[in-house]
Order: sequence, then structure tokens, then C-alpha cells
Amino acid sequence: MPLRRSTRQAPPPKLELRGRLERQSLRALGATGGPNRRVRLRRPIRLDGQTLDAPTQAMLALRDRLGYPAWHEQPVPQARATMRHEALVAAGRPIAVAAADDLEVDGATGPLPARLYRPGGARNPALTWQPAADRLPLLLFFHGGGFVLGDRDSHDAVCRLLCSAAGILVLSVEYRLAPEHPWPAAPEDGLAAWWWTVDHAEELGADPERLAVGGDSAGGNLSAVVAQDAARGRGRDEDVAPAAQLLLYPAVDFTRRYRSRDLFSRGFYLEDASMDWCEHLYLGVEGEPGAVDREDPRVSPLLGDLAGLPPALVVTAGFDPLRDQGEAYAEALVEAGTPAVCRRMPDLIHGFANTPGVGRRSREAMLEVASLLRGMLEIEPAVRARAATAAPESSASTA
Repeated sequence: MPLRRSTRQAPPPKLELRGRLERQSLRALGATGGPNRRVRLRRPIRLDGQTLDAPTQAMLALRDRLGYPAWHEQPVPQARATMRHEALVAAGRPIAVAAADDLEVDGATGPLPARLYRPGGARNPALTWQPAADRLPLLLFFHGGGFVLGDRDSHDAVCRLLCSAAGILVLSVEYRLAPEHPWPAAPEDGLAAWWWTVDHAEELGADPERLAVGGDSAGGNLSAVVAQDAARGRGRDEDVAPAAQLLLYPAVDFTRRYRSRDLFSRGFYLEDASMDWCEHLYLGVEGEPGAVDREDPRVSPLLGDLAGLPPALVVTAGFDPLRDQGEAYAEALVEAGTPAVCRRMPDLIHGFANTPGVGRRSREAMLEVASLLRGMLEIEPAVRARAATAAPESSASTA
């Protein structure tokens, strides 16, 4: 099926006046790294041997002062609007890319909205090994939001940053959300979007041998599930695994409660009650009729077959309830013989990929992520294939 592309480029999402004023306040906090007249920081927050980034701490204090409600305290439509608003405020000034085109890709039951970001220049000077016909690596990106919230606009900043800094194409695809579409709608759409990307790689200007999958939080879950399904040929007579998987603070295990969830369950953006709210809307309440089995690998990919999967970059945040399960996933990949690198950003919170406009650390962290991803994708396909079938030389690291 030919590409269904918008007739005009998608401009960066716009903020209303209130959001622009809030963004100015955040910019002031980020520039000073400390308090201003409106927000006074208490002593630095130190927990579990980590110190929270000062501008991030100030952002959390400003959120409290502005009275942002938690996700679970709002009706679903309002929670979606709140998340989008907060993400645009924290994004800062739009990051320039050569083009951002809205289009549609095939989902499991119908078309899905998507946005294709293209970096400047036909060739990518960051890559030491250039693909044929000036084709670039492509990252198929799934947004976070607990399977309930999020869209292309809420994650526009992170996609622009990855596109620009890594010098790759980024295809951000929306998927059906709960509660209107509970599990398994999201992983079915994710896998369908993967196969669509494989089929349309050349039309997108992508190198078919350098198609990666990635996402943050719930999107990291979907990316891990898609990587497993694609490697096993689910939905196809052939298996075409991604070249790499980028998992930003992923939710990978719904079967147990990890220590980091108890440590950071309140006050660090992702609230414990909001996590339960999203889980129940997506999977149902355990023990009640219709509830989904949490041990299904397409729910909890940590419980899946992790051997022979694409190389993974797992990124966690120090002050994140999901930290420990993400790091457990990286360790499990290595134990199964799948190459994996785990990088913890010890001074940041869940969602930092969406906050490049808050201080320096979030942007610096994502620039590091882009560099690591670029390094994974610049390896020649034949070399990468051999690496994926061999035991990794080093274990997962949180350094």
C-alpha cells in the first residue's frame, strides 16, 4: 500500500499563553540551577545514594505550586490533555530537523497516525559506514503514557532530539490506547507498525538493514514486545528482527513490586496510584473477571524468551519507580546471551526524555542516549549479526 502522507509538514506543537508563561519559569530555573522568587528549593534531595538534579527538583516544586493533578485524579480525556501540556512546557524551544511529515501507517485494525522526522543532509556524517543510496537508519518510536496517555505531540521533543543528534530517521507512531482499547490492542498495533515499516523502508528513505525500535516507559514495553515478536516472526512467515532496541525507563514486569517503586512512589512525577490506575485501565484489576494474565510475555516481556534478540540499550533514571525493573531486564538479556548495555541517569526522574528544556542534565542525558544509539546503528549489518549470535563480552552495566 502506498504511503499516506500529509500534504504539509507538521510544525512543532504550540502552547497557549499559560503554557508559554510556565515554560519561561522553567527556563529561568534551568538557567540558574536553583530557586527563583516563585519557587524556593529545600535542601537537595538525596535518596538511595543519589542526588536529584537541582533544576529537576525545582520543576517538581513548580508543578506542586501550580497544582497539577496526578493522572489518576482526573478523567481520562483531561489526564491526556494535562500530560500533553506538561510535556510541551518542559520541552523547551523546538529542536530543528530538516522535515517532520505527518502520515499514516497500518495498525492491526486500521490506520495509525504517525510522524516521520528527517535529519538535515542526505548523508549522515555521524555514521562511519554509509548505507547504500544515501539511506539512513530509522528508529520506530512508541510514546509512553501508561498505555492510556500520550501521542505524537507529547513526544515531539524527544523524537526531534534523537533525529537531530543521532542523525537518523525517526518514525513516531501512535497506537490504540486504553481504556477504549485495552490489551492486546497496543502490542498488536506495535507489531503491525513494525511490519509496515519493514515493508516501506525504502519509500521512507531508510536503510532496510538498520531499522531499530524504541520507546519510553509504556513505549519501552511495546518496543521490547515488538523486538521479541519480530525476532520470532509473529504475524509473518519470516522473522525480521530490529537492528537494535532502545528502551527508555521501560515497564517490563507487571508480576512483582520492585524496591525502586517503594523508594520513589511519590513526589517524583510518576505516582504509585497513577501507575495502578493505568495498569487497571490497560489490563483490568487482578482477580476480577476479564483481567489479563500479568505473566503473559506480551504484558511482561521480562518473562519472555530473551535469547537471540537484537542488541539493546536500556536507559533508566535514578529517581524512577521503574528503575529496578528496567535494570533487571538488561541483566536478564545479558544472561540470555543478548547484547545489552544499561545506562542509569542517577540524578534524573521518570520522563526526563520529555524535559530537554529543564536545565542541562535532561538534554545532556538524551544527547548521550543518541550517541549510544548511533554507535549501535553504525555497525555494519554483518558485524552486528555476528555480535547478536554471540555471548556479550561484558555484562549489563549501570555505570
